Order: sequence, then structure tokens, then C-alpha cells
Amino acid sequence: MKIALIGYGKMGKEIEKIALSRNHEISMKIDIDNAADIEKLSPSNTNVAIEFTSPHTAFSNVMKSLEKNVPVVCGSTGWNDHLDEVKAFCLKKNLAFIWSSNYSIGVNIFFALNKYLAAIMNSYPVYEPSISEIHHIHKKDAPSGTAITLAEGLIQNYSKKKQWKLAPEKGNDILSIEAQRTGEVPGTHIIKYISSIDSIEIKHEAYNRQGLAFGAVLAAEFIRDKKGTFSMNDLLNISVS
Repeated sequence: MKIALIGYGKMGKEIEKIALSRNHEISMKIDIDNAADIEKLSPSNTNVAIEFTSPHTAFSNVMKSLEKNVPVVCGSTGWNDHLDEVKAFCLKKNLAFIWSSNYSIGVNIFFALNKYLAAIMNSYPVYEPSISEIHHIHKKDAPSGTAITLAEGLIQNYSKKKQWKLAPEKGNDILSIEAQRTGEVPGTHIIKYISSIDSIEIKHEAYNRQGLAFGAVLAAEFIRDKKGTFSMNDLLNISVS
């Protein structure tokens, strides 16, 4: 199929490699230097757009793509306040849209594992949970979208915590998230439960961006010819409350 890349940085280039290896065609490469080219998007030249930019441009890019009647896979984080508006507009246009804070298959399995562990730990409130994440110095949002998704999944299943906050803010009902930015780390996320006598920890560590890129291309293949709004759980058939 024909895929438009909105955002042609390191992730965009990695997505391009995966897409070409799966016999897809790159119809357009839209970046900061040719941002106006998004106006050229149409169903005649593009089947799906894959958007990986920044928190400041993602909403506009996604809405413009949907206005042009092109389904969208979005991996930008830090703009969650606008997600409901985008989903409503997508349904109005009778198109397809999928957003995920992380398209890695391994991370989405980790999301499910996080919820399952939190449900077990809910019976043992002597344990204090926390989340830490480490990313490269170029990442603009903190905490990461992946960490926020993990926090939301934990809070849903661990009644002791009612909200998340960026460290060092703490409180009895607050789930603390520590965000580190160092070097070129692709992404590491750690969930830890600590008591006075022991600790339990689960961890996901990405070695490179290939997992994200592969998942984004799978998502594009998945939503082609579909209508509605979707998540990676739909693609991977993962069912965890």
C-alpha cells in the first residue's frame, strides 16, 4: 500500500525501512522543511499516513490528514488532551484512526503484564509501587507516553493509588513516575513494588527503534480498509481489563 510519513526523523526513517521491506510504497515524506505538503494528501496518493512528530504538531497533523480523508496511525505522545476530539472527528468522517503511546509488540505485552501484576498486588497494600523511565536526551515530553499508559493501567487495578505525578512529588494516593533523559537510550520502563522486607520488579528495555517502527507498520496494515478508532489491543488481540 501507499504510506505517507508525517515526521521524517529517526523514527520516520526506521518506519520507511520496515515499510519498504514489506513491499509498501512511501507516497510522501513530510517534515518540518516541507510541512505544507500535508495539503497534498489524498486517498488517491495515500492509503494510510503514519504520524510521528512532536506534542506541539501531532494534533494538527492528525486532524489535517483526516480532513483529507486519509486514515492515520499516530505515535506522537504528549497531546492526549485532544484524543477524544480526534476520535470523534474520525468517526464523523467514517475513517480509521489508531493511536498508541508505544507500538512495540513487547511493550504492549508489558502493558498487559503491568495490569495483571497490579491486580494481584491490590490485595497487598503494604507494597509501594513506582514507575521509572529512561529515554534519550532528544525526547521532548516527560514522563513518556508509555509511562503514562503504564501508570493509568496500574491505577485502574491498584486501588491504593488514585493519580500519577512526576517525581519527586509524592503522597499516599500518588503514583510517582521518575523520568530520566540520558544519551541515546531508546526506552526503558521499570515497574517496582517495594515493602519493608522485599521488592518486586518488572522491566521492559528497548534495544533500538525497530520494534516501534515494525508495530507502526503493522498498525497501518491493520487499519487499511477499516472504519473506526482502534488501539494496539485490537491489533494484537490482547484482552486485559
